[in-house]
Amino acid sequence: MHRIQILSSCLFALALGLVGCGGESKVSIKLTDAPGDFKRAVVTISEVELLGEGENNRVVLLNQAKTTDLITLANDTADLVKDAVVPAGTYKELRFVITGAFIEVDDGNGGTKIYASSADYEGLPEGTEVAGSLQLPSYGTSGLKVKIAEPVTVEGEQKVILVDFDVAQSFGHTGGVGSEKWIMSPVIKAADITFSGTVTVTLTKGEGVTLPTVNGRAITLGDFQATLTNTGGSTEQLAFTDANGDGVFEAQFVYLIPGDFSAAVVGPAGVTFATDPSSPAPVSVGNGKQVSVAFTLTSASTP
Repeated sequence: MHRIQILSSCLFALALGLVGCGGESKVSIKLTDAPGDFKRAVVTISEVELLGEGENNRVVLLNQAKTTDLITLANDTADLVKDAVVPAGTYKELRFVITGAFIEVDDGNGGTKIYASSADYEGLPEGTEVAGSLQLPSYGTSGLKVKIAEPVTVEGEQKVILVDFDVAQSFGHTGGVGSEKWIMSPVIKAADITFSGTVTVTLTKGEGVTLPTVNGRAITLGDFQATLTNTGGSTEQLAFTDANGDGVFEAQFVYLIPGDFSAAVVGPAGVTFATDPSSPAPVSVGNGKQVSVAFTLTSASTP
């Protein structure tokens, strides 16, 4: 468990689907997120715009406030915008109006603290005690603009735009470690792609390998976990499962922005192990690609 000043990684992705309809396209934006040491990271997005070339090329995709706890979206999606109509044209930016937020973080002493954009923020659960402020510099007025890496031209073809919102780098103290004031400074990049990517990590036992017993219980591959870390240091962790009982345990990471990652195996407490290939292993995710990383457990023991 990281202490409060060391923020774990959290990936916040927006999948923007453009589906042709004559001279128009329909747009859907989906939110997804990866888990971290945050207990909650709640935001209220009140408006979303797609900005194009020229002064009048501005399309409102959302004008009704939606409040979402990003942490609950780990390895899943939720609709933010559904089937908004967009005229043909070239678009280069997204604009998000964020009117409120709060984060709940580990206080380093076995408890948590909540920092909110205001003490009466509507997204706060009833009776919540706010430890300090979370500043949202002008995001409720001028909004947060996200440039699309390559401007997207709407011509009836299907496209997807992913926006990477790295919470690990997007929240920090305004007065140094220990301060009761936090600030939201999103580190965001956007990429025009055809599809998001998927990484499947598998784990199998090598020939002759026997798993040890810990505290009187025989360890299985289901007690191991897989992690996937991007180049920014954000890490997502999932348990291995064997849904079809074939002895190959899997963990699948979905809705990934294409790029370079490292996949690793994490063992249960008290177990020393080795894998082939060695862990962590590099993995590159391309546009719309499904990539697999296969680890074989070559040894496992307890002290």
